[in-house]
Amino acid sequence: MASTPKADGSDNVIAAARHIVRSLATTSEAADDMMRILSAFDHRLSTVPGLFSSFPSGDEEDASGSPVNEVEPPSSCAEPSEKEARLKAAERVILHWDPSRPDSLLWDSPETAADYLAAVDEVIALAEGDSLDGAEETLQIAVARLGDEFRNLMIQNADVLDSENLQESIKRLSISFRSASANSAPEDVGESPPPDQPLATRVNTMYLSDEQISNLICPEGISDLKDIADRMIKAGYRNDLCRVYTSIRCNILGDCLSLLGAGAVTNKEVWSMEWTALDHKMKMWIQAVKLSIGVMSAERQLCQQIIAASDDLREECFDEVAKFCVMQLLKFGDAIAEGQRSTERLFRMLDMYEALAGVLPDIQALFLGDSKDYIWEEIQSVLSRLGETIKNTLAEFGNMIQGDMSKKALPGGEIHPLNRYVMNYVRLLAEYSTLLNQLLEDGSFNGQDSSEGGESMTPLAHRVLLLISYLEANLEEKSKLYEDAGMQNVFLMNNVLYIVNKVKESDLMSLLGDNWVRRRRGQIRRYSTQYLRASWTKVLSCLKEEGLSGSSHGFSKTVLRDKFKSFNLAFEEVYKIQSEWKVSDPQLRQELRISISEQVLPAYRAFLGRFGPHLQGGWHSGKYIKYTVEDLERCLEDFFEGLPLPSSYFRRKLSLP
Repeated sequence: MASTPKADGSDNVIAAARHIVRSLATTSEAADDMMRILSAFDHRLSTVPGLFSSFPSGDEEDASGSPVNEVEPPSSCAEPSEKEARLKAAERVILHWDPSRPDSLLWDSPETAADYLAAVDEVIALAEGDSLDGAEETLQIAVARLGDEFRNLMIQNADVLDSENLQESIKRLSISFRSASANSAPEDVGESPPPDQPLATRVNTMYLSDEQISNLICPEGISDLKDIADRMIKAGYRNDLCRVYTSIRCNILGDCLSLLGAGAVTNKEVWSMEWTALDHKMKMWIQAVKLSIGVMSAERQLCQQIIAASDDLREECFDEVAKFCVMQLLKFGDAIAEGQRSTERLFRMLDMYEALAGVLPDIQALFLGDSKDYIWEEIQSVLSRLGETIKNTLAEFGNMIQGDMSKKALPGGEIHPLNRYVMNYVRLLAEYSTLLNQLLEDGSFNGQDSSEGGESMTPLAHRVLLLISYLEANLEEKSKLYEDAGMQNVFLMNNVLYIVNKVKESDLMSLLGDNWVRRRRGQIRRYSTQYLRASWTKVLSCLKEEGLSGSSHGFSKTVLRDKFKSFNLAFEEVYKIQSEWKVSDPQLRQELRISISEQVLPAYRAFLGRFGPHLQGGWHSGKYIKYTVEDLERCLEDFFEGLPLPSSYFRRKLSLP
């Protein structure tokens, strides 16, 4: 009796494949599909002739009369159940890709990736319902591999985020988002919501173009990432998907913020920065805050595309990623708020406050999950601390004005550097009037002269008045550094007029009003009167007639000569000194010259006309009557120019026609 030959391994595989197909396929089309899947698991199946041909119906018989679909399985193995066979086939594909070898990537080949996903789908289907030994373990292996592939794909598709492209892409992204938020037409965002509808309910209608998103993540990988995410969600590994997604996206957004100059820094690092470096960091932070809306808007859309199979999980993933972005930005803002109060930082802090407060509604609208209230509270907390720091810095600025004790008198009575610094500072404050009025609304203004303003003045106007009053009091004290009373008044005229001009040239005018300006102009006129009295009383006293009528024969020529000589010396002394004084404002300079002319020239003209003839023609009369009225008028043109003149200049000037 001849022994029955043993079926070799290939025969067993082919027989098992035929058995699986005949057992599962209900139509010829289903049989073809099943065999194509199996041939992907074992290449030997694709070489078997007729394996993919249509199978006859179950009631057909072969040549021996036996039904075709009742072919016995190979004699060397027991017939597996239908599900076990499917699981074994899927296992061979899944276990072929060892999770411990991440250097070999499934998605390097689209065909291989498709086969792997088909095997995962099979295992997921087998693991549902009645438990099948080994299905859950195989699924765990498959999901672990999918997680690695998901991570690699996320990283690969983030490689396009270089600094230059990121800056340009986010710039376009931010502009588009602002436009969509403010002026989007119905065809751009869907049906327009009612005007009273909160932005939070409209955020899902604000989409950016595919081109804009592609500049933040490579679009070719989105479909693959979605395929993996769908399987992980269906398999019940939502937490694993969320963990890997948020981990990678947070790292990418962290790099994004670093490229924008808003990378993570510690409080200690912020507090130890030199002002130049810190100022640059603050400016970059402001830009990053403004652009963060565009970045997070694109992140939401990316999340919607990749994690499309679960609304709850999508919101959870987006919340975690966006919260990371916001909290990293807030850490720097909090470090600034808690740091040293410095007057030079005030305006940059105001910019930071405006930027953060400006994006708060849009940030709150982006969060639809559990983080919504938390993020709002965190931002409000940083804004509150920034606001307190701003108010405290303003108070420090006032203390600095009052405490400036510089004792060096400026040559020429020019505008004091403290005046320039304070008025430029205050002028900039007016540009933040809306914000500062809000922050100073509950402030007190003890010590402010109530006559300077009324109840209708804004909080910022009251604070500006207070700061200027500190400045004026300090300047009044600094004027006493000059021994010459005339120069004291020139110094005060220069500096008060500078304050007035700075007010008139800026938004300060709308804060302080016309009455304030008129009072300061009246003050300047008083200083002018005091200057004339201090500088020219001695000169004019030489032109008085006292002492000239002591002789019964007429005027005493000796006394008359002394009068002219005293006038010449007094005028020359004033000329020499006050030509070096500086009046910066051309109009004030000319007004002072006119005031001098109106007092000195008429008095000299009258004195010269009455008493000059008594000396003219006499011995050395030119020694005493040195000047004509026109000479004096020309000399007055040199007053307050701030230029020291050589002694020969005076003589040359008098020789001019």
